[in-house]
Amino acid sequence: MGSFYRADVLGSLLRPAHLKSAREAWLSGRLAASELKRIEDRCVDAAIAMQEGAGVDVVSDGELRRSWFSGLYTDALEGLSTAAQIKSRISGEGAAAETRTLDAPVVTSKISRRNSWAIEEFAYARGKARLPLKVSLPSPLMMYLNWSRDHSKSAYPDPFDLFADAARVLRAEIVELANLGCTYIQIDTPEICVLVDPAFRKAGFDDHGISSARSLTDGMDLINSVAAPIPGVTFGLHFCRGNYKGHWFAQGGYEAISQCFRRATNYNHLLLEYDDARSGGFEPLRDVPDGVNVVLGLVSTKTNTVESVDQVVDRIDEASRYFPRERLAVSTQCGFASVSEGNPISEEVQEAKLHVVAEAARRAWPR
Repeated sequence: MGSFYRADVLGSLLRPAHLKSAREAWLSGRLAASELKRIEDRCVDAAIAMQEGAGVDVVSDGELRRSWFSGLYTDALEGLSTAAQIKSRISGEGAAAETRTLDAPVVTSKISRRNSWAIEEFAYARGKARLPLKVSLPSPLMMYLNWSRDHSKSAYPDPFDLFADAARVLRAEIVELANLGCTYIQIDTPEICVLVDPAFRKAGFDDHGISSARSLTDGMDLINSVAAPIPGVTFGLHFCRGNYKGHWFAQGGYEAISQCFRRATNYNHLLLEYDDARSGGFEPLRDVPDGVNVVLGLVSTKTNTVESVDQVVDRIDEASRYFPRERLAVSTQCGFASVSEGNPISEEVQEAKLHVVAEAARRAWPR
């Protein structure tokens, strides 16, 4: 079943203002790469210390070196062109509300791995963390944002061939991380979870030539393939409905995609967003296969309101009516900064919410 942590974290943390300024200066040529790395290192040190001080059971480097959570694809792959930027298909605060767009480079030729992705993140943070260290990686299907019928078909007439190549690249990264001693790897798959919303299925996938139905079958099988067992490595699969500067992209219960739970046979844990009514009830937990744990994302990273420990424990109690309590854990619903701008909360609230996660876990599962 792999290692299991009652008070888990999701990955990204708010970037300090001086780190964002430094990256802007580096991008414009006003700061040497060596100086940017020095600043990143100090920020990672502080992020790890903050998490350890909050009392959680596992830490991440905060994804502080990334442009956004899925930037490992766009920043480190050959085969994408920034000359043909497209507006990614995302919507905010419900598919019927204002459409929010994200400029994304387009796949124009066969992709290949230009350099390692998370190796620097893990190798540095491993030497700093006193707790187990998690590395989060984007699902291969996240490249749906970069496939275009106008520009990508010469290389990939079928977008699922692109996803298959991305899965092979991702698996190589996972094997390298494991060889360096990484014991907990999380795959982030918002592109599957947003399919709970029929409007997003149509506007985000089907209208652009990517089958949402096939994403739930062939796509999930690719996501499962990257987590083929490696001795000593725990794999988690994180489902969320979008997290962009505090906005969400889809709403609906897990019933619409719970078939995917049974295709995730290589994963030890499913990390599920349950921070508000958009996520529906806990009934779909009954579809999680035997032997797979569930991490409940009960603490929101989107608002400045700090949940009470009592409130979180009550929700754990409710979930345990549908799923064995001994196979449950708790975390935040998502990262705090899936993009570098981060969600509209303060660093003080971020830390307070991690304290809530830790205390709720101690209360719900006394040692």
